[in-house]
Amino acid sequence: MDKNANSNVHNVPNAAIAPLLKRTRTIAVVGLSPKPHRTSHGVAQYMKSVGYRIIPVNPNASEVFGEKAYPSLTAAAQVEKIELVDVFRNAEDVPPVIDEAIAIGAPAVWLQLGIRHDAAAAKARAAGLEVVQDRCIMVEHNKLL
Repeated sequence: MDKNANSNVHNVPNAAIAPLLKRTRTIAVVGLSPKPHRTSHGVAQYMKSVGYRIIPVNPNASEVFGEKAYPSLTAAAQVEKIELVDVFRNAEDVPPVIDEAIAIGAPAVWLQLGIRHDAAAAKARAAGLEVVQDRCIMVEHNKLL
């Protein structure tokens, strides 16, 4: 099987992305940088500009976009209701993020463009989470909504 044929094995079907984005209001962004030149910053700023509440998750930041930054998803979930976990971390850093997303009861996880971890995605799906991999949430939002 070629890579394209296998690309959605652990992914939410294309038709489910728009409904996921429509029902989501609060996004925890793991790896959100306070630095404006970073991709995570620009993408999260766009999502905030179109009406989403952004919860920064970065142990090295205290605040981003006027929102308190949390050191972990677990810490954020003690204070915030998280509907989607958007991940800006290297693929090898994804499994512990998925474990936290499952533990806090997040309904969905989004791995940004260039980030795939099929084993972690399969674990998330087995736990009932919707999973999007290797896609930019800003591009998909702009295209579909």
